[in-house]
Amino acid sequence: MNSTNITVTDDQADLTALVNLLNKTISQYFLGFVMILGNLGSIFNCIVFSQPAYGKSPCAMYFIASSVAQFFTFNFALLTRMLQYGYDVNAINVYLYYCKIRFYLFYVFVAVPRYYIIMASIDRYFASSRSALRRQYSSPKIALRLIIGTVVFWCIIYIQIIIFYEINNSSCSYRPGSYGIFFSVYIAIDSGMLPLLLMLIFGLLTVRNIHLTKKRVDAAPTTNAGQAKKDGKMSKKDVQLHRMLANQIILFIILNLPNPVYLIYSSVTINVAKSPFRKATETFVSNMTYVLIYFGFSLTFANFFVSSDMFRREFFQVIRTKILRQSPAPITTGGGTTVRAARQNNGDNNN
Repeated sequence: MNSTNITVTDDQADLTALVNLLNKTISQYFLGFVMILGNLGSIFNCIVFSQPAYGKSPCAMYFIASSVAQFFTFNFALLTRMLQYGYDVNAINVYLYYCKIRFYLFYVFVAVPRYYIIMASIDRYFASSRSALRRQYSSPKIALRLIIGTVVFWCIIYIQIIIFYEINNSSCSYRPGSYGIFFSVYIAIDSGMLPLLLMLIFGLLTVRNIHLTKKRVDAAPTTNAGQAKKDGKMSKKDVQLHRMLANQIILFIILNLPNPVYLIYSSVTINVAKSPFRKATETFVSNMTYVLIYFGFSLTFANFFVSSDMFRREFFQVIRTKILRQSPAPITTGGGTTVRAARQNNGDNNN
């Protein structure tokens, strides 16, 4: 019986070591890849959405703000996680001030870009509304105020991290007990279920607005059909912004859902005695849910690139003119007239 117990213990030790090695390897190499991909994507997004073709579109402003916030997410939140789990740099578990500051900035940098995407989905809902009053809420002035207000709001909300985070048993975490349960449930709702629910709701409402607009145009009397189509027609820029945002919401829902599910599980089992293998497995699963969140952020540029030919055109135009120092690519119209891309951009901006 004793040898059997020793054999089982040895097997669990081997499995625990294997899980820890897998966690370390993924944190080193995959997070490194995500960091490079994300940084490049954030920079390209900011450059492309700053082009005249997008004008002062509120949705484009939210995309720029989200990309800027993601840049800080990659170079602080992701970097410190990669150092901790991939290279065993555990200063976070040694110095209390670093423990508090790291998690405070982590939660702020993850929340801000996520809620900018939510605001972009709300903006698309207002922009696609048939009500002129609602469409007024989709404006650059309102977007700028909300972009600044979002940063201030989350910086205030997460002050609780500085107060309640501490180092227990050589681990930086929230204060155990009743606050630990509250915070686990709060994060599961605030960082998980609520953003996904808001994205889904306003995404569906936007689709409904577009469907009703098309239905109204198609049902217009023949004598007014031309005018109705002109009034109800959405610009190419708006159509592609809708598509880019819809794909981004789908991407976020898929890659962000595992995290709140795990956090709920963690809050339910917080007082359960666990074996070393179970602890290692839970650490691995927890880390992977955050890896998926960072991976979702890093795919933003790829999503925009695939979803919009206008975005692709502007990106290649930037490469051609800003990096290769070549003249803008000529575009041939249907009538055989050759115009430069700059003129075409102005035409899209006027739609």
